[in-house]
Amino acid sequence: MSNPTAAMLVIGDEILSGRTRDANAHYLAGELTQAGIDLKEVRFVSDDQEAIVAAVKHLSDRYAHVFTSGGIGPTHDDITADCIAAAFGKSIDVRDDARALLQAHYDAQGKELNEARLRMARIPEGASLIDNPVSVAPGFMLGNVYVMAGVPSVFRAMVASVLAGISGGAPLQSRTLPLLRGEGDVAAPLAKFASQYSDLSVGSYPFQKDGRHGTNIVLRGQDQARLDTAFEELAKVFSE
Repeated sequence: MSNPTAAMLVIGDEILSGRTRDANAHYLAGELTQAGIDLKEVRFVSDDQEAIVAAVKHLSDRYAHVFTSGGIGPTHDDITADCIAAAFGKSIDVRDDARALLQAHYDAQGKELNEARLRMARIPEGASLIDNPVSVAPGFMLGNVYVMAGVPSVFRAMVASVLAGISGGAPLQSRTLPLLRGEGDVAAPLAKFASQYSDLSVGSYPFQKDGRHGTNIVLRGQDQARLDTAFEELAKVFSE
């Protein structure tokens, strides 16, 4: 049985302008791999409603799970919640349970739950809240889309909350064979090998070490025994 599939949508002008470096896609990829969920696509979009809505619709139709990052804060350009609601044809408004979480949080800090902060309690109709143990303001799930913050520490906490409730498949295992040969030198025998092990993912990744060029050949698969057998054969191919 194949693993569930997933996509990620990273939202924000600050990412696309290079002002902020995205760390969430790398983190999510690792967590999904461990959970046995295959991340198939990562897409980056600006703070543009039409682009976000279109991307959400496309990814939601194509994959079992969609994870979003960014755009659920208190400022005017945090429009992700509105876009998710629009993508699913749902209304959106301040929700009592989300508001109560924020009210208690800001009361404890001696701060006002002002209009800007209250934006973080706007949740689309029918959505379920995603716990945020870091800064309280919740994410939410609507359909198969999980909407989470862009701040890495908050994103990671929300991912943990979400993955605890998702059934995955077999975690992806990997083996790496480093070779002090260029990709051009290994391409032909590697192609032949890959055709014989089409059930595995076979990749080549160039590197440079101590002034010498080399290639890491990486095998990935869910069956550890099959992976070990293939790796032994791979080592034989390149020892000849």
